[in-house]
Amino acid sequence: MYGVESDHYFTANPQAPARPTTVAFTVGGREYELTAAGGVFSAGRLDPGTSVLLRKAELPAGAGTLLDLGCGYGPIACVLATQAPRASVYAVDVNERALELTRANAAALGVGDRVRAAKPDDVPADVVFDEIWSNPPIRVGKEELHGLLLRWLPRLAPDGRAWLVVARHLGADSLATWLVGQGYDVHRHASQQGFRVLVVRKSGDAPPSETENL
Repeated sequence: MYGVESDHYFTANPQAPARPTTVAFTVGGREYELTAAGGVFSAGRLDPGTSVLLRKAELPAGAGTLLDLGCGYGPIACVLATQAPRASVYAVDVNERALELTRANAAALGVGDRVRAAKPDDVPADVVFDEIWSNPPIRVGKEELHGLLLRWLPRLAPDGRAWLVVARHLGADSLATWLVGQGYDVHRHASQQGFRVLVVRKSGDAPPSETENL
């Protein structure tokens, strides 16, 4: 979850005062209280898009390697790790403050050993993901957004899937059409509160992952 306002949007070290806040929410019958802070996306509440994603997508339960793309302070990564106690979760963001918060929140929930908060370039190139979860940064513009997705979606395992939440008025349907044009299978899993939850899978025409090129 990259931010939309000011310096936390693709900024490694935000200048905004930290000003810690507590964000409380419930997913899958479990209550969460996470620490957020200024300079990190949606520090005052669980972002509505993320809330829809966590309510409507199929939460994992088994083992696997999962990716929270644009993790912010870690709500998706923390939910994935608690719901799937045998899974490893990579939480990726460019914002150092966000990564620190994600590590602290994961540790407080007792899942810090399975949540790996890292900058994009620090994720090993040979890692592939069974699932990718993201509330992607639509407002950054199509070029940046498409580049972000084309960097990570090819790293899905052959039978993997990505869960994306996108506001309808910000182009959810056009993004789905673009992904189909890139060779992915896209299914609209749910719609709620003006958001689409999309499931994206590789098809035979999708670009290969880095490991498939080795």
